Amino acid sequence: MDSLLALIAFAIATSATPGPNTLMVSAAAARSGLRAVVPHMLGITLGFPAMLVAIAAGLGWPFQRFPWLHPALQMVGAAWLVWLAWKIAQAPPPDGRPAAPPLGFWGAAAFQWVNPKAWMIALAAVPAFTRPEAPLLPQALGMAAVFALVSLPCLLIWAGVGLGARRFLATPARLRTFNRVMAVLLVLSLVPAFL
Repeated sequence: MDSLLALIAFAIATSATPGPNTLMVSAAAARSGLRAVVPHMLGITLGFPAMLVAIAAGLGWPFQRFPWLHPALQMVGAAWLVWLAWKIAQAPPPDGRPAAPPLGFWGAAAFQWVNPKAWMIALAAVPAFTRPEAPLLPQALGMAAVFALVSLPCLLIWAGVGLGARRFLATPARLRTFNRVMAVLLVLSLVPAFL
């Protein structure tokens, strides 16, 4: 029971703290509204647990065999995040029609595989919250379920931040400033992955 409570606390702390996922959800909600960002949030909510199970099931072995692969993937993820930040920063003001969020369901789910924060969480969670004497797959599925249950409420908070900011962002100049601030924060969220 103590380990389950610790896992829940870990999942909440890592899902609710600022990172690439939360910042993109907040920016997309501010620009497009809650309804438009729901597929993005669901992609994160299901994509990260799927990645966690895949890593626990053995897809993490290439990182043990080829140590250069982890920094290479970090660089690919960082490049993609910088590109997404650029797209957010350059997003034009809405023209009356709802704008699409930066990523949909599949894009957000796939993004977990190049998200440096997601990798750090998964690589920390699997050894920390599994027992070597017990079968790994059921434990990984349990961890994935906890993250899936915790993720959406945490992302809804960040979407709420974006929606709250939306009222303030009624003018194109304010929206551009907000987008640029969110883009800078998105790039800065990479710093912990490289320190």
